[in-house]
Amino acid sequence: MAFPTDQTVSRLGAQNQGADARALFLKLFAGEVLTAFEEKNIAMGLHRVRTISNGKSASFPMTGVASASYHTPGQLIEADALNHAERIVTVDDLLISKSFIANIDEAMNHYDVRSIYSKEMGHALANAADRNILKVIADAAGITSSAGLPAAQRLNDEVFTNNVAVGADGVTATGTDIANSIYAALEEFDSKDVTGEKVCVLPPANYYKLFGSQDVNQLAYMNRDVGGSGSMSTGQVPVIGGVKILMSNHVPTTDESTSSLTPSSASYGDYKGDYSDVEGLIFTQDAAATVKLLDLGVESEYQIDRQGTLMVSKYAMGHNILRPACAIKLTATTNTP
Repeated sequence: MAFPTDQTVSRLGAQNQGADARALFLKLFAGEVLTAFEEKNIAMGLHRVRTISNGKSASFPMTGVASASYHTPGQLIEADALNHAERIVTVDDLLISKSFIANIDEAMNHYDVRSIYSKEMGHALANAADRNILKVIADAAGITSSAGLPAAQRLNDEVFTNNVAVGADGVTATGTDIANSIYAALEEFDSKDVTGEKVCVLPPANYYKLFGSQDVNQLAYMNRDVGGSGSMSTGQVPVIGGVKILMSNHVPTTDESTSSLTPSSASYGDYKGDYSDVEGLIFTQDAAATVKLLDLGVESEYQIDRQGTLMVSKYAMGHNILRPACAIKLTATTNTP
């Protein structure tokens, strides 16, 4: 008979998983509990999300473009055929975050730790979802022809958008360069008839460049006298060309071809890729889609044989590209194909 292996215990009194399991236990409660900084999650509300009650995937139908022609009086009208295809979004493996709290440690501890642990585990899963969704949107932007899509999901008359370089080659991009690249992306969207509300997500370094010019006359997008909407004093980011500007630490900007957080049944590309050319993403809600089977939840169980409580946060969802034309990368010039 095989016996279960021991649990890895998060010792509440150990400092940074040190050897002394009681180093942080106090005789008296002496202050507030400070957890790690919370990361800001934005991606879930910026794309298509569908919840299913059972099954392993969901189909998103794609319809081609209708044609028009002049009619000759008396001629029989015959209907034109439209192209159809589908994009499949598959639910990934169950993603979990777990911890084990020893009963003796909880008895000695001077503050409630379960609520803090459950909150932090929830943040870990939310951060993973945010990173994966933005990776998929970056992957969508990287597809500029039907060759980048699986053969079974291609739509014959589908259009694709090109990515936009930021600034001049070999020159550090400025806030004005970033603003100009957003206008160029909007021109590309409009030239390909991509409709829908656009949003731009920038990594912090580029986000704050929008405030960084020494010459305020160059910051037309900040100047309310000429229709700008930003504020230097409050750090309010402007709406540029009707595009809402957001910031996220989860915009992929490095080579993540060997990312360790990879489900075995990933729906598209294992959420891996080389994103080192990404300076920002501009996209609409139709760029990517998520299918949820199990939404974020937390379970806990007191285990008598281990004298402690096992806590598990979990969700089951998957992400995939929906319409590549609805996503554009703002790219570093030197890495532009």
